Amino acid sequence: VQLQASGGGLVQAGGSLRLSCKAPRTILSVFSPATKAWYRQAPGNQRELVARISGDGVTAYADSVKGRFTISRDNTRKTIYLQMSSLNVEDTAIYTCNLSGPRFDYWGRGTQVTVSS
Repeated sequence: VQLQASGGGLVQAGGSLRLSCKAPRTILSVFSPATKAWYRQAPGNQRELVARISGDGVTAYADSVKGRFTISRDNTRKTIYLQMSSLNVEDTAIYTCNLSGPRFDYWGRGTQVTVSS
């Protein structure tokens, strides 16, 4: 099972992007209660958690993105979003979405975000 992430691209520093991640039909029943998250991995770095939202809507963010990124979800559309603003070159990475629960852990293919100075 693989989530479908999209929305990455090349943007200038200070710009914005919105990433989307849609769950396939086979896991629609677990989408709403699951924990949804975005991770990123820059070249030479370990993968890091960027933002997370629980099934009941509680959010958490990495310190480096607080105040600039917003994670949200649309349970009707079965889609996870990451709104990114005030992007800087340090945000350049491959961003990957994740959907997890007590008995499952689904990942999406990454989408590249490149921020130019």
